[in-house]
Amino acid sequence: MDAERLIFAGRHALAQSRTVPDIVAEAWQAQALAQAIGGRLAVYGPPELRGEARGLSETGGRGVGALEHPGVHSGGIRAAQLSGMADARATLLGLGALLGDVGIALVQVACGTDDEGLYWSCVEAIDAADESSDRVRTMLRKLAAREAGRPPDARRARAGPIAVRPDRPLPSPADSSGSPGRSGAVGARGLPGAQGSQGSCEAPGAVGELPGETGVKEKPDAVDSTAGRL
Repeated sequence: MDAERLIFAGRHALAQSRTVPDIVAEAWQAQALAQAIGGRLAVYGPPELRGEARGLSETGGRGVGALEHPGVHSGGIRAAQLSGMADARATLLGLGALLGDVGIALVQVACGTDDEGLYWSCVEAIDAADESSDRVRTMLRKLAAREAGRPPDARRARAGPIAVRPDRPLPSPADSSGSPGRSGAVGARGLPGAQGSQGSCEAPGAVGELPGETGVKEKPDAVDSTAGRL
């Protein structure tokens, strides 16, 4: 299955999760998918992305290891269904959004639990998701620089032939835009007692009450396009 479809399925399932076991299960699935996408890009992706892609795969594996295997639903492990990537840039944008959703969801779980083991597992998984998001952003910047360095004719040929009226000049290709903004992933540094954009919470056993568990907010999908099938 194409990576973008798997990412969409993961974001949808995470948004529908209402219980802690379901949220942890979807976070595990997302980390496994990041590991698989990183591994595929490390082998088949553009050469300038392969170093960061290997790092993404390793960090995704660390995120998988941080969470106890929660068991999988009837659909099985999504990452095992990965068969290709039609568009590397769109895949990375979607993965960045998914990792951001995972970070927010795990912060809510960590702040609402009295289980110290679960709390620290969430902290480690959030840190892995944050590091993975950083690697995704770096790869997106490298892709943008790669596109900016392509000759105009190469960019136009990749997009297919353009029909031009004889009385009108050939339109000039659009310049590549800059790197996308941050996906909003939440790092572990914003968790124990630190104030950040998602608020703060304390480890179980610390003085003070923990906020209650809230729902998972779904972020809008980013849409873009880039290289051909990997």
